Amino acid sequence: MNLNKDIFVHKERLTAEGFSLPTYEPAVVQAATFEEPIWLQLGAGNIFRGFLGSVTQQLLNNQVMDKGIIVAEGYDYEIVDRLAAFDNLTVNVTLKSNGEVDKEILASISDYLKMDTGTPDFARLKAILRAPSLQMISLTITEKGYSLTDNQGELTDAVAEDFKNGPAAPVSYMGKIAALLFERFTAGQFPVAMVSMDNMSHNGEKLQQAMTRFAKEWVNKGTAPQGFAEYVTSGEKVTFPWSMIDKITPRPDQSVERLLTKAGLSDMAPSETAKHTFVAPYVNGEETQYLVIEDAFPNGRPQLEEAGVIFTDRQTVNQVETMKVTTCLNPLHTALAIFGCLLGYTSIHEEMMNADLVALIKKLGYDEGLPVVVDPKILDPKRFIDEVITVRFPNPYIPDIPQRIATDTSQKLSVRYGETLKAYLRSGTLSVTQLQVIPLVFAGWLRYLTGINDDGTPMTLSPDPLLDQLTPLFADFELGAPVNIEKIKALLSDEKIFGVDLNQIGLADTVFTFFTEMCSKKGAVKAVIKKVATS
Repeated sequence: MNLNKDIFVHKERLTAEGFSLPTYEPAVVQAATFEEPIWLQLGAGNIFRGFLGSVTQQLLNNQVMDKGIIVAEGYDYEIVDRLAAFDNLTVNVTLKSNGEVDKEILASISDYLKMDTGTPDFARLKAILRAPSLQMISLTITEKGYSLTDNQGELTDAVAEDFKNGPAAPVSYMGKIAALLFERFTAGQFPVAMVSMDNMSHNGEKLQQAMTRFAKEWVNKGTAPQGFAEYVTSGEKVTFPWSMIDKITPRPDQSVERLLTKAGLSDMAPSETAKHTFVAPYVNGEETQYLVIEDAFPNGRPQLEEAGVIFTDRQTVNQVETMKVTTCLNPLHTALAIFGCLLGYTSIHEEMMNADLVALIKKLGYDEGLPVVVDPKILDPKRFIDEVITVRFPNPYIPDIPQRIATDTSQKLSVRYGETLKAYLRSGTLSVTQLQVIPLVFAGWLRYLTGINDDGTPMTLSPDPLLDQLTPLFADFELGAPVNIEKIKALLSDEKIFGVDLNQIGLADTVFTFFTEMCSKKGAVKAVIKKVATS
């Protein structure tokens, strides 16, 4: 069976193979979506397809919604070409910790478009923005997609050109989004919610800052009227709700491909694009999922709460996001990523069979993180960690790897650990110098940057925008040789990386001590982990 619009003629066979199917007519939903679009999604990644696409399907099946989602991809256009070949259908595979597998064919995505200025697709995007019916534009584009500057704090060339040239033909990602907002402004100043669902603290604020900067630059240069800046910044017509999203959706795994092929589907093989995006006609992910959104929608919104999405106020969203990103999940994930790479692991669930690593992340979450977490009430922090450690990370059916999670670590440390350190400093009663696991993770990251694993053999480092700057600091590294900490001392003062100046707050010496120990011989990383985990 080929995954395309004709597949539903095999309804009985698909049902017998355990697939859940749409109970609505996809063509009818697609026509209604094109007529009066309500939801535009930017970013065609796995968490969107496997989470939001599935949530929307549930609401369509239950007749709570009658329109689907239009997706625009602005980074890797090959994704659009490959997914459109399956008539916009996706197979969503949920891998439960008890071994059960749920399979559903999603038809909730009505179209995929490329955010390519000057093309028919971009003209269609402009038409969508002119539609008064549009309620929300959501984003899952990763944190680095929001940046207007390079690693030196200078405007990127693309952003600088967009500031100069105005909204006519932008080339940067944020510039294209601002141009679409400008289209909506000129069409009638229609309201819309810009909902960042990226996995970062204050995500709505970061999007708002980028859009505000573009609006003001264009107004100042005369390429947009004064009213456009007011439209973007007043908070009445355009809102930027904060959100917290959580669902582990690894890159498509070949074991899932085999499962789907055995069930009768053809051409399920995942592939890698020229930009190294792994894409497949299916998404594999865990059962656990959370989405909490600030309820600030000036043009109405889909009733996502009917499918488990939580709407609340900004303060609560921030508390939930802070709880997850700085304590209950992300710091634990990053620690496993760093040490998993160093110890040669190729899956997270295998790491969770290592008693010392489990003890380490328990200390990180329960002992070092929970004392400074604000309980958001709608989700209990301790129970969240309990679920992460006992159910989610050990799930043997989730094909997640530390090498994937180690991607862009330099961009994650400041939030995942730096915010906890700031909370300790603000407390007045807690001392950062008593911390052990957080400085060990920092030291582990330095050890990781040497490119030599704990067995003394070279390992491939995951992509990171700062690798070209960081790896030269360890060019002379030799396992067992004396470590020249002067070369990296200044690095530990970089607040952009760590969130705080580690030298200034008194943690640098602890980091250096752990780093030196882990560089002493083969097996030293494993030994230091055991020492800290069992102390």
